[in-house]
Amino acid sequence: MMNIRKVASLAVLLILAAQSSEARLQSCNPRELYTTYKCSPPVSGNTKAHLTINSFQKGGDGGGPSECDNQYHSDDTPVVALSTGWYSGGSRCLKSVVVSGNGRSVTAMVVDECDSTMGCDKDHDYQPPCPNNIVDASKAVWKGLGVPEDNWGDLDITWSDA
Repeated sequence: MMNIRKVASLAVLLILAAQSSEARLQSCNPRELYTTYKCSPPVSGNTKAHLTINSFQKGGDGGGPSECDNQYHSDDTPVVALSTGWYSGGSRCLKSVVVSGNGRSVTAMVVDECDSTMGCDKDHDYQPPCPNNIVDASKAVWKGLGVPEDNWGDLDITWSDA
């Protein structure tokens, strides 16, 4: 029979191993080469994309303030970052887009770029470059689409300029 110290030690090791695995999933692997993109698929009335989740709040996983306005944005505000090609050098900054998925639509404001050309550094919160078909959205967008919270993270969607 294991004594309490052995059980506690084993529990700590399991927690540390789980945290280490989670950190590896969220950050760059120095031995991996990541694909980068300078363009995205053409924008249409129903542009196909993958919706991901991001916190644009100070201290959130988005890193620094948003590119468009140098501000942080509440998780309760429907805002998005677009892949580099769709961000189009900032031409969509502070403009609205309509995100559709899960049988619903949400209007959100573009506040940032999900950089498809660079990553794995402090400026990009040590995350790999974004694929070229990403709409990276705040929690408010996910809530507006009615996606159950345990399914947040990756969803096939369409989007268009509002």
